[in-house]
Order: sequence, then structure tokens, then C-alpha cells
Amino acid sequence: MQEEEFMAADQFCEVYKVEASFINSLQEFGLIEVSVLEEKRFIDVSRIRELEKLIRLHYDLDINIPGIEAILHLLQRVNDLQGEISVLKNRLRRYE
Repeated sequence: MQEEEFMAADQFCEVYKVEASFINSLQEFGLIEVSVLEEKRFIDVSRIRELEKLIRLHYDLDINIPGIEAILHLLQRVNDLQGEISVLKNRLRRYE
């Protein structure tokens, strides 16, 4: 594990002023992945932007973890459907 690619979970909590239990809950629900090395927990730096979104949903909008999970599922479904619409539009253009 290279240090540039990961941030210690406790450091993340300190910088973003979130509780470690919040990170634990997100991990338990499968919303984030936390790596463990020598009993220390790390977060992939490339996922921090997504984690910031989860923090805003929870702390700014007061949405609980199951609610965040539902929102993420629905957003993914919308993205999938938008992709499907694009494919269908492209097919339709061939027949016009």
C-alpha cells in the first residue's frame, strides 16, 4: 500500500470533522471500503470526493445511513437509465 494513495481514517475524521462511528457505519453498509494495515484503517484517496458527498448528505441534510444508501441506489439507477436512453437515441438516429 502506497501512502499517496491512501489516507488514514483517523486523519480523515480529524480533517473533515466527522466521527469515526460515521465511517464505521458507512463501511458496515458497504458504502465505502476501508483498508486495514497493521491494525490501522485507511481510506482510498480517489474515493474522498464521494465520501465528501456522503458527509454532506448526513451532516448538512441530516439523512441517516439507510437513507444515504437508498439515495445512492436511486442515483445509480438514474445514471444507468440515462446511459440506456443515450444508447437507444443513437440506435433511433440510424433509422431516421
